[in-house]
Amino acid sequence: QVQLVESGGGLVQAGGSLRLSCAASGRTFSSYAMGWFRQAPGKEREFVAGISRSGSSTYYADSVKGRFTISRDNAKNTVRLQMNSLKPEDTAVYYCAGGVTVATMRDRRVDYWGQGTQVTVSS
Repeated sequence: QVQLVESGGGLVQAGGSLRLSCAASGRTFSSYAMGWFRQAPGKEREFVAGISRSGSSTYYADSVKGRFTISRDNAKNTVRLQMNSLKPEDTAVYYCAGGVTVATMRDRRVDYWGQGTQVTVSS
């Protein structure tokens, strides 16, 4: 069993930056691909970024490519999302997720979800 706890959300002006962190419990963190999803009011939850178990491969939604960076530290059981050049349309609840591979998570087959953290970008 893996528990995921996000932190780092908040209110920021357009063009600003935020860094989200996700702390995972359990000894099997490195056995899972990790990712970030987001859900805006009235919209479906969508994939934002993913990282392979070793951290050697990363994947991004087109809407955040070049602005967001995902990373992980398997020794510390953490995954982070650095968000730069934020836009009002990035406003959403951001969820940390764990699964077998990034591809399966993008296919909505997620094994573990965090509780979410709110990110609000003002114009």
